[in-house]
Amino acid sequence: MAANVSTAELQQVANKQYAQMMGQAQSAGALDVDTPQVQRVRAITNRLVAQVGAFRPEAANWPWEVHDLRSDEVNAWCMPGGKMAVYTGLINKIQPTDDELAAVLGHEMAHALREHSREQISQQMATEVGLSVLSAVTGVSAAGDLGAALTNVMFTLPNSRTHESEADQIGVELAARAGYDPRAAVTLWQKMASLSGGSGQPEFLSTHPSPTTRIAELQRHAEKVMPLCEQARR
Repeated sequence: MAANVSTAELQQVANKQYAQMMGQAQSAGALDVDTPQVQRVRAITNRLVAQVGAFRPEAANWPWEVHDLRSDEVNAWCMPGGKMAVYTGLINKIQPTDDELAAVLGHEMAHALREHSREQISQQMATEVGLSVLSAVTGVSAAGDLGAALTNVMFTLPNSRTHESEADQIGVELAARAGYDPRAAVTLWQKMASLSGGSGQPEFLSTHPSPTTRIAELQRHAEKVMPLCEQARR
């Protein structure tokens, strides 16, 4: 069933959705309103993008793009193919250092590099109903249904613990390779976890079993890749 969702078609749908979302944000006056903040986010993203080839060579040629969206929500995300967004709520409420922001962005980029969204969508199709069957019954186009599935996976359903752990590990290494302190992932998580109210906590924290478990894993990953950070800073 996974063959029904190819990398190319999912990225095409993601690009279309992203363009629509950015257009809506622009119309609402919520797109890239803080120029220094946008420049900071893009500078960090560019350093991370320069290292993606270590994990997936063809990703170096993806049309990576990142925007800063005005929203009180504490969140950031990366769509299949490298289309990204960071919410002002994350920066304003967390006050991340550059190293901590790199940890956020690296984590989200890791989901795209490992195609976690495509895997989730394929699993849904296998357990529920295929796009072709649904299209035949409802008359909805496959592309339209795939877009709905992508929206559901990106913004509603939580990632599995396996996906989150993999994104943590890759994100830490990606940040280190770009010269950012990988240990910042730990302090970032501590800041995130201290936010009051469930609505303030990003989705990517929700699937981990406990703060102590995640902190221990992040510390272990960070120490392992510190030499990469030190080498990048020379």
